[in-house]
Amino acid sequence: MIKTLLITGGSSGIGLATVQLFAERGWNVIELSRHGLSQSNVQHIDCDVTDEENVFEAVQQALKLTDHIDVVIANAGYGISGTVEFTPTKDVRHQFDVNFYGALHLAKAVLPQLRKQRGGTLIFTSSVAATLSVPYQAFYSATKAAINAMALALQNEVRDFGIHVSVLMPGDVATGFTAARTKDESGEDIYPLAHKAVAVMENDEQNGMSPTQMAQDYWCIANKRYPAPQYIGGTPYKVLCFLDRLLPKRLVNWIEYKVYS
Repeated sequence: MIKTLLITGGSSGIGLATVQLFAERGWNVIELSRHGLSQSNVQHIDCDVTDEENVFEAVQQALKLTDHIDVVIANAGYGISGTVEFTPTKDVRHQFDVNFYGALHLAKAVLPQLRKQRGGTLIFTSSVAATLSVPYQAFYSATKAAINAMALALQNEVRDFGIHVSVLMPGDVATGFTAARTKDESGEDIYPLAHKAVAVMENDEQNGMSPTQMAQDYWCIANKRYPAPQYIGGTPYKVLCFLDRLLPKRLVNWIEYKVYS
């Protein structure tokens, strides 16, 4: 039986690479985003993940195309940068609206179908920043930490329905995500390290892994019978997260300060 992937944020970056990989390998792919296009083995549905009703309607439209969803990937997201003190609260709310509530809306919309079919895998795109919180990217880090916490709780809630829940935490990946970041430079006269820290972070991103590497990670998770709750994208980042668990948090946080100062 041909398998089906439902993914948000599949029109660019990691999401697009994932859409292409699954389609090339014979899966039916249903892609939900604001700017995607239908193509061979890929059906695009317009969707704004910040609108819960719109997400529900998009999923219902997807279910008219298939009677079984094997894997769901909540991938839509973007980043903001700025100081905790000066970033406008409205920007923080929008960061959560897209990254966290967008993922939540998708989960709530697909869970009835996954329960009905007594199985399926739900994967959230998180970030290494969920555990190694990045200075001047505090709110992006916070959205990903919230996703990790939600995913762990959700796994235990849906375990008896045969549903698996995982997160993939990529490290730096070279995509258009960097250029799309919303930057708030307020307070840089008070926090002079902010500009340099963001520049260091963006340089790391643009010299990071290929999105096809993350797509391959999604492929591996999707095809596991019993996927783990969390995966880290990229060997160097697996080492960093291991050291984070091993070393005192005070030391790890100081090292991060030195990296970005």
